[in-house]
Amino acid sequence: MSSEVLVSRPYFDTRAVAQNGSQPPVPAPDTAVKESLYAGTSAGLATAGYRSAKYSPEEWFANNSALLHRAVADRNHAERIRQESKALKAETDSGTLRTQTDGTKHLGERLQDTHRWRSELERFIERLTAETELLTSSRRRLEKALDATEIPFAIASDNLTCRERRFGPDLVKDEVEEELLKEVELIRSIQALLKKTLEQTVKQIKLNQEAKQTLEFDWSDKHQAYSLDDRCGRYNNMSTDTQRHPGSAVLQDQVCDQGAWSKFTHNNLLQAEREEGASQALREMIEQVLQDTTEDLRAQCAAVDQAFTRRCMELNQAKTQLELQLAQILEQIGAQEKNVSLLQEAVRDKEAPLRVAQSRLHYRTFRPNMELCRDQPQLSLLGEVSEISGTVSALQQQLYEARTSLSDLEEIRLALGKDIACKTNSLLIDREKCMTHRTRYPSVTVLSGY
Repeated sequence: MSSEVLVSRPYFDTRAVAQNGSQPPVPAPDTAVKESLYAGTSAGLATAGYRSAKYSPEEWFANNSALLHRAVADRNHAERIRQESKALKAETDSGTLRTQTDGTKHLGERLQDTHRWRSELERFIERLTAETELLTSSRRRLEKALDATEIPFAIASDNLTCRERRFGPDLVKDEVEEELLKEVELIRSIQALLKKTLEQTVKQIKLNQEAKQTLEFDWSDKHQAYSLDDRCGRYNNMSTDTQRHPGSAVLQDQVCDQGAWSKFTHNNLLQAEREEGASQALREMIEQVLQDTTEDLRAQCAAVDQAFTRRCMELNQAKTQLELQLAQILEQIGAQEKNVSLLQEAVRDKEAPLRVAQSRLHYRTFRPNMELCRDQPQLSLLGEVSEISGTVSALQQQLYEARTSLSDLEEIRLALGKDIACKTNSLLIDREKCMTHRTRYPSVTVLSGY
């Protein structure tokens, strides 16, 4: 609080008193002189410092009133907080009991859901186990059938090898050789098909095992979760083995929700069902593949046996066609070589304009201060460089394609030359040897994988 001066101080020169070494003059003790003196000095020099720092009565009353008002306000505030605390305690007690009851109910429902999903997982695990065993049996049949195709392949290859020793007038590409080649290609195709089917089977068995393992992991997790939820459901306020875990609620932000949990198991079951369906379809396909390949092999074997009784004069026509194709290839090679030269010259012709444009751009970068602006010549030069660069890129791409085509033509030229030489020098077969060898062709039962 601020203080006010009640009376003014009289003027008194202490330095003059100190120099004179005497006391100030004292007025006479009469009443008139006293009243005149006190009227000018308020209470004298001795009390002036004490009275000037004190509060006024108005300030004292204001301070007392403010303190009383503050005491009343604090008391009312404390009473309101006490009433609110009592109401909050009652509300939180009922809320805590309600939420704990709901939590126990939800744990019970969760146990039912977990048990239902766990039973469904057990059923699918058994189904996948049985399906995997059946698919494993089909895989063994595929392996036996694939091994059985080695005998027909060896027979056809030996027939072709023997016919390669033909010479003179017998140097012809006849129907027998074509049928033998068809048989070799058919056997290779069947082997490739059986290998591919075997790979698919092995892959499907692995997928079945992975799906089964996923279901087993999920079942194990649900079994453990069921035990934990059952233990949690038995907890109550009287349980002695409960503890405080302040960080447990924070970890809940990092886990999935119930929808994701159900979707995870549902997706696992759908995946297992898909794998089961795929496995069943694959077993049906394996059965059909084995049946079709056996029929195709036996049909081709009969066609080759019949072709061995006939001969066909087609070698000269085939050789003429190959030589004609080789000539066309040689002609195309010459034309492509000229095309490559023209493209190389076109690329070289673009180097000078590109250097001019880039040099112009380079030296224009030395323009001082505000002269270094994007004016029309600058834009034109930029467009020129971009256009020439694009043209060079297109020419180089075309040159690359032309060289690639020329390389392909060279390769096919060599292939044609080798094929002509092969057909010229490999035509002889011993009919009796080939026919005798073909009597060892496997039966339908062996080709079917039994």
